[in-house]
Amino acid sequence: MSRPRSMTRRTFLARSAALAAIPYVVPSGARGADGSVAPSERITMGAIGIGGRGTYDLQWFMRNPDVRFVAMCDARRDRREAAKALVDQAYGNTDCATYIDPREMLARDDIDAVLIATSDRWHAMASIMAMRAGKDVFSEKPCAMNVGESQALAETAREFGRIFQAGTQRRSEPNFVFIVQLARLGYLGKLKTLTAHIVHGFAPHVWLPAQPEPPKDEVDYDLYLGPVPWHPYNRGYVDSRHAHADLWAGGLHEWGAHTFDLCQFANDTAHTGPVEFVYPNNDTSEGLTARYANGVELVMTASGFPGTCGVRFTGEDGVTECSDGHDPTATPASLLGERDRILRDYVAKTRRSLDHVRDFLDCVKSRRQPIANADVARKAHNICHVGAICMALKRDLRWDPDREEFIGDDEANRMRFRANRAPWVL
Repeated sequence: MSRPRSMTRRTFLARSAALAAIPYVVPSGARGADGSVAPSERITMGAIGIGGRGTYDLQWFMRNPDVRFVAMCDARRDRREAAKALVDQAYGNTDCATYIDPREMLARDDIDAVLIATSDRWHAMASIMAMRAGKDVFSEKPCAMNVGESQALAETAREFGRIFQAGTQRRSEPNFVFIVQLARLGYLGKLKTLTAHIVHGFAPHVWLPAQPEPPKDEVDYDLYLGPVPWHPYNRGYVDSRHAHADLWAGGLHEWGAHTFDLCQFANDTAHTGPVEFVYPNNDTSEGLTARYANGVELVMTASGFPGTCGVRFTGEDGVTECSDGHDPTATPASLLGERDRILRDYVAKTRRSLDHVRDFLDCVKSRRQPIANADVARKAHNICHVGAICMALKRDLRWDPDREEFIGDDEANRMRFRANRAPWVL
């Protein structure tokens, strides 16, 4: 294994900033005459996997003046070139390098952090490779496709002392933070039910017919597949991440990585999880229920919210909910008047930005753990993984969230892991 590089001046300054334990603010003295951030204060970044979501993330990062992207890596030439053009245009030069193989990009000593926005199959492996190379990581979700990958990712972050932020941005968005705080601070009374918005569906194990492979410079198909089992080339695998179970984690992971994480946050169980999963007697996962040791139930549904990725928290004294593109609601309605004060208090107490990327960048500089760090992501993702196993086995399951194993169930325990295709071994 490669080890983090020796401490540089930038690293020394960043770690010294941790003593202050406050979000990073670019000091005026660090800025040049034109207001730009001095090179010594920048976070130099690369990106792995730049499709539609990756491009969105890239633009989000580049809004921050202390970020400078220097490298784009993708197995597809069209995406490499499009991302380079975007970066070069933003910086007014042609300096951004392109790579097909992530190992070549990660070997650069001048890269501090990496954005990973591949499709599901590569998230954990690319994150682990980057952290082993001494880079901090912001990874799109789902960050892992099974329990074993979630464990390996969190353990690597700890072993190598890296900053990891899961791309579960709703944990930092004001509307969602507000309703989570209503639950955590007791405004709803004793919590009874957490309702999480999910997507139905599990990718099929269907083999597409073989087609002639394109030139490696156009699509390096072997690198595209990465850690998943070999499939003869078919353009459908490249263009659709929902084409096969090896390429897509499934419906529970698609939105559950967000909504289960918010439920964990609201229930103050971010470092543990449910102890029982109840099979809903259908093939869609509608009504799949997880139960916590404190008696709270997490109910999963694909309906009942006006927008996407909704959550609802029901207590003995009140109810609140929110989904994308819609304002929070609450019963009693008077709770909505507390929004600004609760958010001000949250920011003052936690000293976190209500911007998920900015929280990551602040933590890269301070070495403080970000809001959706690898351990938090591990426990929330386990709900996705265990729920998917419950649906596959079509029966109730008892789960030990601390030992991360099923109780008295060898069949289910074997499904926590799967082998990766060499050389992409965890």
